[in-house]
Amino acid sequence: MPTTPKPEAEMVAEAEILSKALPYMLRYDDKTVVVKFGGHAMGDEALGKAFAEDITLLKLSGVNPVVVHGGGPQINAMLSKLGIKSEFAAGMRITDRATVEIVEMVLAGSINKEIVQTIQEAGGRAIGLTGKDGNMVTVTPLTRKVIDPDSNIEKVVDLGFVGEPKKVRTEVLEVLAKSEIIPVLAPVCPGEDGETYNVNADTFAGAIAGALKATRVLFLTDVPGVLDANKQLIKELTRAEAQRLIDEGVITGGMIPKVETCFEALDRGVEAAVILNGKVPHAVLLEIFTEHGAGTLITP
Repeated sequence: MPTTPKPEAEMVAEAEILSKALPYMLRYDDKTVVVKFGGHAMGDEALGKAFAEDITLLKLSGVNPVVVHGGGPQINAMLSKLGIKSEFAAGMRITDRATVEIVEMVLAGSINKEIVQTIQEAGGRAIGLTGKDGNMVTVTPLTRKVIDPDSNIEKVVDLGFVGEPKKVRTEVLEVLAKSEIIPVLAPVCPGEDGETYNVNADTFAGAIAGALKATRVLFLTDVPGVLDANKQLIKELTRAEAQRLIDEGVITGGMIPKVETCFEALDRGVEAAVILNGKVPHAVLLEIFTEHGAGTLITP
């Protein structure tokens, strides 16, 4: 059955959009962009499909995308289903041996392969990996200092099988960058002691981006980005400006660790970090291939 041709004005508008994107395509040609995918977008089929299309288009445009994903809600659901209760300290899960086995099963298994499949349905070629593959990311156990509410004394809490990146090997990712394959990484890593550790996905993404000297690391969240005192989106901040907003109490609550994760990525050698809203369809393309971007850009 023949399709109705589009009106000329609509076709011209589409051509103008493509022409405006061209300078940004050239800017990011052969550059690495690490994207941390998670939260609301991961649980929404339409947003997941749009994300996969974005990542596929980046690769076809000459960009080298690397996807890192989390999966906190899915892990919680599986632990609940299996009757495994979790303890938390300083906002982080204390991960025992039984829990880390479930974490690996969910992150490296169902979630990772679902993202791989969605990218491939969008026309890309993807491969699912973890920090274990190629000994990509080696970690050390992570501890947290907390104030005991009863004694008001600071103490160090052992978080169990939770790690922080110590060494990143990029050989596998460098090989994939020269191919048509998009790596999709789960933050499950080996420790120096041979044990398996779970790593915060944002921290893992920053470590990968730093090791690859990425042009951008994008953190997809459930908020537009950093807001000013009038709750308006701030398009760009230097590190010093962002720290001042934290000190002044403009950046508060859950946004503070997001901004500090951006600081860590910059410390590792990433050119710039972006906090953007993963609930906006095609947020990745809007950030990379448009003049104004889609979130808050934080630079050194």
